[in-house]
Amino acid sequence: MTAAAAPRVSVIICFRNGEPFLQEAIESVVAQSFGDWELLLVDDGSTDASPETARHAADRAPGRVRVLTHPGRENRGLPASRNLGIREARGDLLAFLDADDVWLSHKLQRQVAALDGHPGVAMVYAAAEWWHSWTGRPDDARRDHVPDLRVTAGVAHPPPTLLPAFLRDSGITPCPSTVVVRRAVAERVGGFEERFRGAVGVYEDQAFYAKVCLAAPILRLPECLARYRQHRHSMTATSAPDHAAARRFYLQWLDARLRAAGSTDPEVRRVLDAEYHALVPSRMARLRALAARLVRGVARRVVPHRLRPDVRNPRMLALH
Repeated sequence: MTAAAAPRVSVIICFRNGEPFLQEAIESVVAQSFGDWELLLVDDGSTDASPETARHAADRAPGRVRVLTHPGRENRGLPASRNLGIREARGDLLAFLDADDVWLSHKLQRQVAALDGHPGVAMVYAAAEWWHSWTGRPDDARRDHVPDLRVTAGVAHPPPTLLPAFLRDSGITPCPSTVVVRRAVAERVGGFEERFRGAVGVYEDQAFYAKVCLAAPILRLPECLARYRQHRHSMTATSAPDHAAARRFYLQWLDARLRAAGSTDPEVRRVLDAEYHALVPSRMARLRALAARLVRGVARRVVPHRLRPDVRNPRMLALH
């Protein structure tokens, strides 16, 4: 790739206080067998040494590696940082790599080939190894595993086929470090939702996937192509102490987006409603639960002890 030529893939690594892992993430990009890429390192207001690590990478490959920051070096959150990378990208494909993860060396080669072989597909992803053994401890090595994503591989899933599956089980949604998406599609769906930060930031990637699921076909590759580092300072470990509240926020956002778009897919609506009511019971369900608690309380006070097993279920009381 010459300095003037646009790369095929724009790799976006967003980081905030990314030491000590950022250098290893950068090296896994440099080691790719597919070489037609640029690397955009987006600093989201770091206060540690990671901006220096990024600048050194850019100095070694000027024009090919760039460091981006928000105005005033503000911390604006991961979605805003991903969007900054998308705006600055020159490639027609976007690949995301979290600053604490690493790619296997053939990752881009396999995914670019898959998108070239499926021109109608907007996004391709693969499995990532849940990587504990980076610590070097034998006990952690035994914890490494590749989860079963339970989505048929090698098939273009049309919209909105994957969205109900992702709603039922967020554990099978793509790891961001395995995703390559066409830039035109990412721009068409509006990029990442910048309101998903802080306590609800754990759903920033799923909001983006939902938009792509509704817009265009998606393909999963059968192999593992990245390592998803497990550590106590990762965003998934720290950003959502009240996970139910974060999920409720995501489901409410998705409901509003579906209504605004006039989406009427019955399976998406059925699953979304079921997932929401599992978190936020309806008024009637709350009344039934209250009635059950009252019945149990009355039973404990007035029913002889030998009969209590028969009345713990309020429907049994109605039979007497």
